[in-house]
Amino acid sequence: MNQEVTRRHYLDAMGITAWAAKYQLPNALPTEACEWEESAPAPTPPRERLQALLDDAPAPRRQAPKPQAPEPETPDETIASPSGVRALLSQDKQQGKSNQSKPAIANPETAMSGGSAAPAQPLKFDLSCVCLGGRWLVLKAGGMPPLEQQLLANLLQAAGIQRGALPEVSHFTWPQMANAFAVEDPLDEAREGLAAFIDGSASRQGWRLERLLWWGELDDEPDTESVAEQASLNRILNVTDGQSQTLSLPLWQGPALGSLLDSASSKRDLWPVLLALGQQWETDKAIGAQSEIARLESAQQATDDY
Repeated sequence: MNQEVTRRHYLDAMGITAWAAKYQLPNALPTEACEWEESAPAPTPPRERLQALLDDAPAPRRQAPKPQAPEPETPDETIASPSGVRALLSQDKQQGKSNQSKPAIANPETAMSGGSAAPAQPLKFDLSCVCLGGRWLVLKAGGMPPLEQQLLANLLQAAGIQRGALPEVSHFTWPQMANAFAVEDPLDEAREGLAAFIDGSASRQGWRLERLLWWGELDDEPDTESVAEQASLNRILNVTDGQSQTLSLPLWQGPALGSLLDSASSKRDLWPVLLALGQQWETDKAIGAQSEIARLESAQQATDDY
């Protein structure tokens, strides 16, 4: 007995399974050759041993029947003959196979009706977003063509909100991957996806969002063609009392940018609203500056106490 076999015996005695490489790795030493002992065959289950004994047992001799009074059969009567035991075993095996072949019925009503519930489909929508000064988030359904971007930049500059060119426009499409996962609650998953996109963008860009500006309709039946194929954005943003519960931001809603391109009267009607929006921008800016000063003083106080 060489050293490898002795080592395996010690490992087996300690309850440790020894493994041998099936393939030789590059630049690895070859496995030492030795006489491997054949493993003991697995013990035969008791049912199979009993079946083998019954198959080998000789058939019992038949004797002439004697007239006897009929005895009532009881359900708990023990079957002692080999043929009866063999029949019982075969019956158990057939029942086990039939139980394994039949899947469990989760919904009896569905099984009786013969149909299955159709899987839920994810909601579909796409948005364009722009962040103003790291504070106000502008959202619009669908894409934002260059003409609409220029119009938005002019409106914000006239209101004293945005100076210079408009920041880069980001696009968000839901679902992110088609048929990538099973949908359980399409509305909740759409809300979580949008919130995760905004939170991730704010974390990367250092935004401190204070308000949400929405340009366009939020109704279930939008008028513009760009959002006609989309899900209800009012439900996705979960707007209640001027607050988006999905993004946890107060919401301001303006007209669709496309409707302002060729309508001078719509621009005149929007002008007082833009002036009020510019004043709100300055108010939020002052409140944000005070909050930042208070935060810095609190951090400095905590450092001094430490």
